[in-house]
Amino acid sequence: MSFPLLTATAALPAIGAIATAAVPAARRTAAKWLALLFSLATLALAITVLVRFDPDGDRYQLTESHSWIADFGVRYELGVDGIAVALIALTALLIPFIVLAGWHDADPLETGSRRWRPTQGFFALILAVEAMVIISFEATDVFLFYIFFEAMLIPMYFLIGGFGDRAHEHGEEKAATQRSYAAVKFLLYNLAGGLIMLAAVVGLYVVAGNFSLTEIAQARANGELEMATSTERWLFLGFFFAFAVKAPLWPLHTWLPNAMQESTAPVAVLITAVVDKVGTFAMLRFCLQLFPEASTWATPVIMVLAVISIIYGALLAVGQRDIKRLIAYASISHFGFIVMGIFAMTSQGQSGATLYMVNHGISTAVLMLIAGFLISRRGSRLIADFGGVQKVAPVLAGTFLIGGLATLSLPGLAPFVSEFLVLVGTFTRYPVIGIIATFGIVLAALYTLVLYQRTMTGPVKPEVAAMPDLRVREIAVVAPLVVLLVFLGVYPKPVTDVVNPAVKQTLSDVQKKDPQPEVEAAK
Repeated sequence: MSFPLLTATAALPAIGAIATAAVPAARRTAAKWLALLFSLATLALAITVLVRFDPDGDRYQLTESHSWIADFGVRYELGVDGIAVALIALTALLIPFIVLAGWHDADPLETGSRRWRPTQGFFALILAVEAMVIISFEATDVFLFYIFFEAMLIPMYFLIGGFGDRAHEHGEEKAATQRSYAAVKFLLYNLAGGLIMLAAVVGLYVVAGNFSLTEIAQARANGELEMATSTERWLFLGFFFAFAVKAPLWPLHTWLPNAMQESTAPVAVLITAVVDKVGTFAMLRFCLQLFPEASTWATPVIMVLAVISIIYGALLAVGQRDIKRLIAYASISHFGFIVMGIFAMTSQGQSGATLYMVNHGISTAVLMLIAGFLISRRGSRLIADFGGVQKVAPVLAGTFLIGGLATLSLPGLAPFVSEFLVLVGTFTRYPVIGIIATFGIVLAALYTLVLYQRTMTGPVKPEVAAMPDLRVREIAVVAPLVVLLVFLGVYPKPVTDVVNPAVKQTLSDVQKKDPQPEVEAAK
């Protein structure tokens, strides 16, 4: 029996979460190092998965299958395609930086505070989320996927509500109220989506008789499983609704700005760079593969929703006073690009969307983590409370600028390639949608450069005059991510080589081919 590599990759952070939580309260530093050690060990396993995966091999590799709840046809089935491998690698890569960046975020509050921060719990919850996200990327049993898709809400709820940002202009009591509101809103939105998906999961079992993604997809492809058109469309809507909430897609997005605003910067990165990717990934894996006809039927409406997300998110980012809310609305705009690329139903669009998931995770991590370092120094999230930072903390300002330029998809940085592919893939089928989406790039330049101008340039405000530059730990967090942004910006081939075969198979599922160019190339 071969080593269960996929199980180990998901189980290791889960074991780490338990071990970290069990560390005595007096040994907070030991808990931090233990969490970092387990996150690095998980990264090593994720790299092993990446190395052992053959892009030209079978669609799902490193598979595992065991009977779980036999009476209901539920199996413990795991397998990864190129898209899943890329996102597992992204998740495992970001978690060590999230742990390092949040090194002091769960330290005890000042003497006399009414609120106690369990340091071990903070890092244990981060590792628990990592375990659930990884197994969500690996699961090829729909019921197994659903369990962890919903279960990750629990640790995220406590991370948002129990470990919020200390920089709050209204004092600790008001801050606690707003954190609770953001956590409950996050939970209710995602639970509502999950309950609707549960009804669709049950409906799928009634129709198919099992929960195996590969068996159902194969039966559909061979004509052995027929679904009534109306049934397929209702099931698709049940799945898509839950994924659109998680993504988040307009108009189901309103939980994200609150959650990111009230979270610590590392937790905000965990939300938008890791957890939210499960939604867009699931659109590719489950919606398109299980419900090809319904996916094609719903595409025009979804493309409209995606382009609204792009413009709406960018416009609201322009008008924000709070740094974290600005980054949150920028992420809503970026997720609009990802969804648009998925449902453009072209190889360029879906390759670009998958690459965008990876690149957005890295660029958002850089920008949000630097913003967190900036906010912790000033004690405020308001843009108006900053000014002239580049004169007193040039390294901080420089890395913040790189993160911002990546967010606006500057050529030479990783997000440019993915955004370009998404737009090219969209133009070939939906030129009007593609043209409108292009305005999102202009707006991105506006909100990014205005943010940098107002916080980093101009006269030095007295409150930031003594602001220290990045420390060694903070540089260790940001520098590798900046290097990745540049590397993938000039050489995205390592990622595209992994994801492109999976994208072709996904297009085959929905029986789509790339449109032929109107003008043939000269021979």
